[in-house]
This record gives sequence, structure tokens and C-alpha cells, in this order.
Amino acid sequence: MIRAAVLDLDGTIMGRDEKVSARVAAAVGRLRELIPVSIATGREANHAVEYAQQLRLTAPQICDGGAAILNPGNKDPVWSAPLEAQLARKIIHSLHDNGTEFIATHPQGSIETIDGLSEINVIRVSALDMDEESADQVVVQFQTEPELHLVKVYLPYNDLWAVDFTKIGVDKAAGTRRLAQMIGVEVGDMVAAGDSYNDLPLLTACGLAIAMGNAPQELRAVADYVAPSAEEDGLAVAIDEFILPRLISSQRDCG
Repeated sequence: MIRAAVLDLDGTIMGRDEKVSARVAAAVGRLRELIPVSIATGREANHAVEYAQQLRLTAPQICDGGAAILNPGNKDPVWSAPLEAQLARKIIHSLHDNGTEFIATHPQGSIETIDGLSEINVIRVSALDMDEESADQVVVQFQTEPELHLVKVYLPYNDLWAVDFTKIGVDKAAGTRRLAQMIGVEVGDMVAAGDSYNDLPLLTACGLAIAMGNAPQELRAVADYVAPSAEEDGLAVAIDEFILPRLISSQRDCG
């Protein structure tokens, strides 16, 4: 059974232009009429809400790489997993001292400077807009921190890389497991779609996995279906050719 869907945003729902094509929006709409649909993005809450509202999604949405779940109607967080405060400050000050752009999110918004850092409850830090070698260096610098989960993320909108920092054990799969409890389904009855390394735990956790055509080999290796790229409206193809036939067939069998 397919009882819910969790979809990555960048490189899956939308391509490099950061727009949802009419074809993808229509396909997501068909899916939304049958099961709960949630975005799972590394971006902050306001971006998740913006696209959820555009797609008329009413289920809880996952943002900040799985570190927060929010209500798309009022933008309020319904769950979050903050970083330990001292560790968050260490990461941010290191990025600042190295001249690396970053964004740190908290339940009320985000900051991009060290000003006011001591007054917020950080749930995710992202080091931004690096070449891949620099991103790898950031990973090496922090990979021995025992209370930290970090993942390198490709940014399709500018062809650069980011490194996301969340609390240990917090990723898109963890957020999805929490979401599943909220909506009363099993993770094994969910279908997921993604294109980057931070989607690998998500695709591995869910019962059915879709990798976009431009995804790394590690994602395509665990996928039940490999869709065309986002630029080719691959998510719409996956929904119409892979998800909906299985969903409709299973609902018919149960009926």
C-alpha cells in the first residue's frame, strides 16, 4: 500500500529555475487528491511553506533537513530537534571566521550573521555556496563531532555545494518517521523521491524510492524507479507512470 508521499524540493519538485512546472504541479495535484503529500527539504520553513501552499498541500511539511516539521497553513512548527547550543555556536563562528556564507535557522526564522546568535535556538546550520572541494573540507573539519549529523548537498540552482549540520540522528528519514506517526501511517507504506545525498536516508527508509535521473549513483542504486531529471519534469513522469498506477491498483484491491 502507498499511504503517503514525501518529496524533495530542489532538483525533484523544481529544477534550476526554482519554479514548479505546470506539469509537475498537475501531477502532484492528482497525487494530493488520493494521499497526504509532504515536502522534505533542507531549506528553511518559509520556503517549505511557500511551495506547499503553491501545491495546495495540507499535510505537515518537513524542512531544515528533517530537523523541523511544520503546519503549512499557519507556518507554525509542530516539532523540532535543536542543535546543542554550544555546538551550534562553534559551527557558526568557525564558518564566519573562514569567510564561509551560512544560514542558521530557528523556529522563528533564520540568521546569516553571528549577531544575536546567543538568543536563538538553532535547529540547522548550512554552510553555503562552496565548490565541492571546499564542501568536502568542511565535512572533514566537523565529521568527528559525536553530536553532529552533517551531509554534503548539491545546489542545483547555482551549481555549487552546501553542507548541512543537524543534531545527530536527525535527517530527512528521521523527520519522515516523525511525520508518519503524526499522520498515522507506516514508513514502509510511504513513497519518497529525491536527487541528492541528503535524500539517501529518506529513500532507504521509505517503502518505495524514486531517484531523479541526475541523482548520484548511491541514490539510483537504492531506487525502485529512476525518473528523468527535474528539467524533464521527471517527478510528473514518476507520479503518472510509477506511483499512481500502484496506488490506484492497491486501492482497487482493497475496495
